[in-house]
Amino acid sequence: MARKPAAQSVDREDILWAAAEVLRRKGYDVTTMKDIAAEVNLTAASLYHHFPNKDFLLLNVLEFGIGLVIEKLEEITASEMSHAEKLAAMIRFHVGAITGNVAMGTAMIFEIRPLLNAGAGNRYGGGKFFEEFAERRDRFFARRDYFEGLFRNVLLGGICAGEFRQVDAPTVTRAILGAHNWVGVWYRDGGRLSGEEVADVMVDTWLAALRASD
Repeated sequence: MARKPAAQSVDREDILWAAAEVLRRKGYDVTTMKDIAAEVNLTAASLYHHFPNKDFLLLNVLEFGIGLVIEKLEEITASEMSHAEKLAAMIRFHVGAITGNVAMGTAMIFEIRPLLNAGAGNRYGGGKFFEEFAERRDRFFARRDYFEGLFRNVLLGGICAGEFRQVDAPTVTRAILGAHNWVGVWYRDGGRLSGEEVADVMVDTWLAALRASD
């Protein structure tokens, strides 16, 4: 099948999902723009029409992924549920997002270091091109911190309300998110547990560990 030129390109979000899948299979260092273009039946030149290089494409994948989860988590945290109910809903959504979109989930774990190293060695020749990339990269990491903060604030609120026992909230938050992220490494669709069942296990485990004594 002939590759599509830029004028007949696929939807930008389709490219991001495809890029996440190729990154999951091959890893950032080995993946080429040609690999990603082939995944959506584009010419490599057409892909450069959308993204100037692989670093920018990776950044777009990660921006897209974190935006998807933050929007839903904000809805949960703004609700009238108890803190325990909020945490349960957030866990279910986060684990469900990972098991439902393993490629995007694993990109959010394993491609952070390449993002940190992107642009090293003056790859962009300096100037406004790199400044744009660096500014957007900083915003992404700020969004990632904000994402973590949504979980931490619910945990702190539950402690203050007496729903959860006293724990070190930053450490426990990172333990929760780390456990969730690792699900994307070992989870297999059609395996012993469904994504929903894995989420149920996580909810039961974390709430049991955090529940305040009567």
